[in-house]
Amino acid sequence: MGEQLNIGDRSDTVALIANTLVRLGFLQVASDLFDEKLTQGIKAFQQERGLTATGLINQITQRALEEARWRLGDRVLSLTTPELIRGDDVASLQERLIQMGFNCGKVDGVYGSATELAVKEFQKSVGVVVDGKCGPSTLIALMRLIKTVSGGAPSQLRESTKHSVRSPALANKVVVIDPSWGGQFPGESNHGVVESEVVFDVAQRLEGRLLALGVNVVLTRSANNSPLEKERIQTANSVNADLVIALKVDNYKNEKASGVATYYYGRDAQGVHSVVGQRFANLLQREICARTDLQNCRTHGKSWDLLRLVTAPTVRIDLGYLSNPQDAKRLASSEFRDQLAEAMIVAIQRLYLSVEDDAKTGTLRVSDLRRAGLRN
Repeated sequence: MGEQLNIGDRSDTVALIANTLVRLGFLQVASDLFDEKLTQGIKAFQQERGLTATGLINQITQRALEEARWRLGDRVLSLTTPELIRGDDVASLQERLIQMGFNCGKVDGVYGSATELAVKEFQKSVGVVVDGKCGPSTLIALMRLIKTVSGGAPSQLRESTKHSVRSPALANKVVVIDPSWGGQFPGESNHGVVESEVVFDVAQRLEGRLLALGVNVVLTRSANNSPLEKERIQTANSVNADLVIALKVDNYKNEKASGVATYYYGRDAQGVHSVVGQRFANLLQREICARTDLQNCRTHGKSWDLLRLVTAPTVRIDLGYLSNPQDAKRLASSEFRDQLAEAMIVAIQRLYLSVEDDAKTGTLRVSDLRRAGLRN
């Protein structure tokens, strides 16, 4: 499914997409015509998966459709190289293992080494062959036991507990900053402001403040290079990050669109989300809106790869619209970028403060953190 598809197209690829959407319950009747009904079905699927609901078939949506067609038991699951197995069947396996107390990390639908290890531990506990593969015998044992297990959400509890025992001091924590490279519309719609330059400047301002508080900071790119997303994900995971912050600015065909939005890993329909990521996203959104005049476009759970595949709690902040003249003017201001950096660093600190030590939104300053000794 590598071809570009548009309204009115007819092809076998369109028919395959339509059949998949019918099977998943997002479309009533399949055909080989890319019509308005198919567009609405694609939008509904994208929304349910935590993707941007455009109604268009891009590479991300194509991969998500491929992953969605698998159900647990359709195939033997195992650790494979060089490409890892991905799919909803893997996510279902991960959810079931976690419910029974086997730690396979984040429910990301990717059969990696942590999932293989959890499968082996499960196989040991039930007395089947320990090979790290989820085949018929392992699946039967899994289905028999899952009916006897009930309770909350162990993965979310584990993430929350891991975070809560960490010191409120920022010193020696590892924060990865991922400034976007681009994606703006060509021509005057950017109002003379370049996304790659804006977000990298904000990233450097944030980096400087974090370094002053004793934080170990890793930038995923320099001023002049643009690594692929998978490379940036590998960077974040390789440094054992405590937090990952992706910075971006948005564009839209209508210049009236404006404001800041923050995203965390989550799929509401499945009840899967990062507890710490969601809390951090809320803090960032509230601090930025309290300290600037950006419109509040709220926080949202998404399953984009950067949010889903990075091990640490990860958020993405869209810092306004370059297609909006007022937002572009704000982002061009050095003083405004300082306000953004200060809002972010206070949100980072508030994430690690206990409830009784926390402060009201918009009241803390970086100087307060130094005087409080929170860099030690």
